[in-house]
Amino acid sequence: MPPNEHAVSATAAHTAHEVRLVYSRLRRRLWETYDRADLTPSQTSVLSRLDKDGEASVVDLAAAEGVRHQSVASTVGALVERGLAGRRRDPEDGRRQLVYVTDSGHAFLEERRSAGESWLARALDEQCTEEERRALLAATAVLERIVNS
Repeated sequence: MPPNEHAVSATAAHTAHEVRLVYSRLRRRLWETYDRADLTPSQTSVLSRLDKDGEASVVDLAAAEGVRHQSVASTVGALVERGLAGRRRDPEDGRRQLVYVTDSGHAFLEERRSAGESWLARALDEQCTEEERRALLAATAVLERIVNS
C-alpha cells in the first residue's frame, strides 16, 4: 500500500462508489436539460473554465483541459466567432493573447445553469418529501466539507 494511503472502511468505500455513480448520472441528466446551442462538449468546457477561472491564454487553457494547444485554439476560434468569447492582448506580454468570456457568453452560461437548476428544482418538488429535501441539503453540506478539506 502506498505510504499516503490507508485502509478505508467498507461503508466509506461503498459510499464513495454510490456518490460517484449518482453524481455521474445527475451530471448527465443536467447536461440533457441544457440548450447547448450546438456547442461541442469541448467548447462548453472551455467556456465554462474561462467563466470559472477567468481569462487565460490558449496554452494555459490547453494545459488545464489536458489537450493540445492547437485543439484549444480551434475551440476558442469557434467561441470567438459565435461571440461567446473574445481575445485581447496580454498586458504583461504583448506577444500573447488572453481569451475571456463575453457578456453574451456569460448570458449563455447563466441560461444553461438556470435551465438545469429549474429542472432539478421541479424534480425535487415533485418526487421528494420535505424531509428528503432537508436530508439532501444536509448531505450536500457534508460533501462540501469533504471537497474543501
